[in-house]
Amino acid sequence: MSFDPFEKRRVGASQVEIARLGLGTAPLGGWPEAVSAQTAIATVQRAWDRGIRFFDTAPFYGAGQAELFLAQALAGKPREDFRVSTKTGRLIVPGSDAVEFFKGARPFHSVFDFSADGVESSVRDSRTRLCLGAPDLMLVHDPDAHHAEVLQQAYPKLRAMRDAGEFGALGVGMNYVEPLVRFANEADFDVFLLAGRYTLLEQTALDELFPLAQERGIAIVLGGVFNSGLLIEPTAGAMYDYAPASSEILAKARAIEAVCRTFDVPLRTAALQFAAAHPAVTSMVIGARTPGEVDDTLTSTNLAIPGEFWTVLKHRGLVRPDAPVPG
Repeated sequence: MSFDPFEKRRVGASQVEIARLGLGTAPLGGWPEAVSAQTAIATVQRAWDRGIRFFDTAPFYGAGQAELFLAQALAGKPREDFRVSTKTGRLIVPGSDAVEFFKGARPFHSVFDFSADGVESSVRDSRTRLCLGAPDLMLVHDPDAHHAEVLQQAYPKLRAMRDAGEFGALGVGMNYVEPLVRFANEADFDVFLLAGRYTLLEQTALDELFPLAQERGIAIVLGGVFNSGLLIEPTAGAMYDYAPASSEILAKARAIEAVCRTFDVPLRTAALQFAAAHPAVTSMVIGARTPGEVDDTLTSTNLAIPGEFWTVLKHRGLVRPDAPVPG
């Protein structure tokens, strides 16, 4: 069964509602290849024309470039009609050593800063780049080695800023499950963005994070449901978690793809609909770097997948038996 990408759901205990599918803008910051302003703006415009009204970005994406492109694309559109998520914890500072992870980035680089003053400056800088007033979601970005500092400095300041109306909902965005479990137990967040850890290739979030999020009323937004493109085209040299996929991971992706071929189901369609099926998942953000990729994603929400497909995946040990599936 397909799902409605435009259905709106509440973000935790906040007053913010977001659609079940949003556009992720990391590719517009220049990952894995540079994107021109014209293409970036056309990509956001295609998403808008197709009905997408939730957009996720971050200062880290191209040293502010993705935020600037998003601002240009959304300029003049009614602010009450869309929702924007951005992130904090990295300050963008001048320098010739632009972020190497992003291609064609501006001549700036990012530095981690989870101090109270640092996150306040980051939020204000994002508001300036976005020119959209108060962001709807503000996520502490990749605080992997900064857990204590986030709880002691960033979190109290951001909670006060949220309560003062400088943004709508407060959360954390990470690539790892265990730190989010700790944050759920130690503070009061509205939303977690989990990238790459609940996909057809990995379901570690099932064990503790998703049940805890449901218990605590924390919205889950998924990113990276295609695992850096491996769950679109699992060819030699394909990426997984932003690096070349190991032979073991590549073999598993190809085994899933083989089942997809048997049932005439596109791999990306299976990946997208599987991730959306868990009841803890409020929304997903899917990166796109061209208008055509936006179209491909929305097509994947509408294709029906037979129930037997999921049965075969579980029978072959390719998906955990306790994972919810569409239907």
